Amino acid sequence: MSLNQWRSDEAAHELEVSVRNDGDAPVRFLDVQLVTGSFATLPPTRVDSTLGRTPRTDLRIPYGEARCDPATIPPVRPAVVVANVQAGEGPAHRVEFPVRHPDPLLAGLVKAECGAYLLRLAADVTFGDTWTRAGRTLRGVLLVTRKQGAEPVTIDELGGTTHYDMKPLSGRSRPVAVLEAGTPRLEIPVEVTPARCDWHAFAEAKKAYLFPIYGRVGAGERRYLIATPPAPVQRTFLSYAEDVCGVGG
Repeated sequence: MSLNQWRSDEAAHELEVSVRNDGDAPVRFLDVQLVTGSFATLPPTRVDSTLGRTPRTDLRIPYGEARCDPATIPPVRPAVVVANVQAGEGPAHRVEFPVRHPDPLLAGLVKAECGAYLLRLAADVTFGDTWTRAGRTLRGVLLVTRKQGAEPVTIDELGGTTHYDMKPLSGRSRPVAVLEAGTPRLEIPVEVTPARCDWHAFAEAKKAYLFPIYGRVGAGERRYLIATPPAPVQRTFLSYAEDVCGVGG
């Protein structure tokens, strides 16, 4: 057993429990659950999958929010996958599959989620409500709002998604802008353009609106958070992109 994560899993906060069966007897997985001190424990996920001999079969399950510390990113904790399984015609019973420790996937998830948590303790980044066409671009603002503390918050870089590129109108980078000490709010004018225009891109929109924003608090470590436009702004983005790319409908 091992843990994996596909691109489509990230937006849904899911991962794959990858199972191998080297034996001849079929094994039925009734439910599966990830248990670790690094993430909130969710109820078992019903999968009801019967596996014959297989080098790998993925069972998709959700995982809880990372357990973060307000001062630092904690090390990843040991984990087990708990499942109720039935081998052949035998009775169902509980099995614990230890996850190798430290697991690189879980360690990466803890670092990303807790890094975003620490950044958001100081300030949050949101999308403005008003977006207007300027030729073949869409323009609006990102809002950086202080939540606590008085240190400068540096917005280092704006990341794009599978569907959209986003750049500051100023053309600045590293830093893009700084929320100065004691300042409650900052507006960053930005422009958005389609990252790709083929129909497949729009049909497979798994992470279209998950924009990574890289920044740091004071002289601290560079981290990133994910900024997601609200539903009305997402509809504006989609309508704009369909028009520019000619793939509406």
